[in-house]
Amino acid sequence: MQDYIRRILTSRVYDVAVETALDPLPRLSERLGRDVLLKREDLQPVFSFKIRGAYNKMAGLGPEARAKGVICASAGNHAQGVALSAQALGTKAIVVMPRTTPAIKVQAVKRRGARVVLFGDSFDEAAAHARQLEAEKGLTFIHPYDDSEVIAGQATVALEILRRHTDPIEAIFVQIGGGGLAAGIATWVKFLRPEIKVIGVEPDDAASMKAAIEAGERVVLDQVGLFADGVAVRQAGVETFRICRELLDEIITVDTDEICAAVKDVFDDTRAIAEPAGALGLAGLKRYAARGGSQSGGALVAINSGANMNFDRLRHIAERAEIGEKREALFAVTIPEKPGSYRRFIQALGRRSVTEFNYRYSDPGTARIFLGVELAEGAAEKAALLETLREQGYAIVDMSDNEMAKVHVRYMVGGRAAGLSDERVYRFQFPERPGALMKFLNDMAHDWNISMFHYRNHGADFGRVLAGIQVPAAETGLFQRTLDRLGYPYWDETDNPAYRFFLLGGE
Repeated sequence: MQDYIRRILTSRVYDVAVETALDPLPRLSERLGRDVLLKREDLQPVFSFKIRGAYNKMAGLGPEARAKGVICASAGNHAQGVALSAQALGTKAIVVMPRTTPAIKVQAVKRRGARVVLFGDSFDEAAAHARQLEAEKGLTFIHPYDDSEVIAGQATVALEILRRHTDPIEAIFVQIGGGGLAAGIATWVKFLRPEIKVIGVEPDDAASMKAAIEAGERVVLDQVGLFADGVAVRQAGVETFRICRELLDEIITVDTDEICAAVKDVFDDTRAIAEPAGALGLAGLKRYAARGGSQSGGALVAINSGANMNFDRLRHIAERAEIGEKREALFAVTIPEKPGSYRRFIQALGRRSVTEFNYRYSDPGTARIFLGVELAEGAAEKAALLETLREQGYAIVDMSDNEMAKVHVRYMVGGRAAGLSDERVYRFQFPERPGALMKFLNDMAHDWNISMFHYRNHGADFGRVLAGIQVPAAETGLFQRTLDRLGYPYWDETDNPAYRFFLLGGE
């Protein structure tokens, strides 16, 4: 430890890195009843803490090694850290990335002046090729985590936390991939303030460090989940395992929905968007707080380790955040296929906001609905709602933890329907307020059957609804007057080719 303390105190990270903020999270603090702080490593020049360890390692290289250049294998934050460090030090850098790496990440590394080599379809293949080039060209390999100088550079995150917050701290929550950040933070914290807990956090589908500590030796996971790709490591490092096994107080694992909820929490309090791995520590902090912690009164600190995320992933995160926070439940419900059934079912839900309602006619006897409901009181409210609906005779299955349902089936409910007549299809805009859906169903209380319904709350001030309604030709005038009385903006889509290609049945 003494050697590491010397390395940490003499590290040269601030040639390129900045001392980042330690921000309070007031909304989350109020909700948890704890003082929650967030270390903002997303504010680094490469939007990640990785610049610290990469630069510290490379700044310590001798003139001969710098002249030959460096090499690394990475598809993410480490690649950008190495590229910027090489640019600052005036040395050449080769970054080997899998051919599957998104173009946005490849271009980010190239803009820093590094040479990118695309090789293989996985990180393991890219890493093996990097090691081969290292040997052939006499380059210095910059490991993303399993190196003492890299670990010392990452440890400066903890140095800043303890310098900025001198009041009591109960625990610091650190995401773990290979373990470099956790090893560095644990080393500094346990040297200076050993009463503070250092808790590692891993995704439950990529918990390589937890598996290693439980086994007493490093293990190789058969596979890892890729949602939090910044920590998707199949095997912990040699040195990082040694340090984490000795110094970490515990390791908490969290699921994808909890990570998504933590991304939303970061945004709500800071307006910053963390990548999934960046929000991992906060997800672990929330799970720790939910079980009570030690209630010492000290602050809980999490690290936003990075913000390098493709924009298109935000859609998935937004879909899953409310479930991760236990503020939304998803159900599969069976109701009678006859006029009035929807209205009676929505009445049974009470004043709860419906977040999703997907249905397509398929059977003359029963209708099967994919339903989302907003929860104000979490798991207890969900259990009470399930009991109430079952007591009223509804067959209902909880889909909130069903991965296939959440990722795929919710978007596949529907298709062509045989045996329908007089179906008309309309798009509506509903105001997003309690009772809006009930008003629609009450106004449609005539003997018109709703043959299709798709709605999803997207957080805007109005909701988008697609509905199919069976209206005999003789009742067209009455139906038109009903729509006008409803007062919601609507568009007739009966002749839309998308409807005729994919949803119109009986042809």
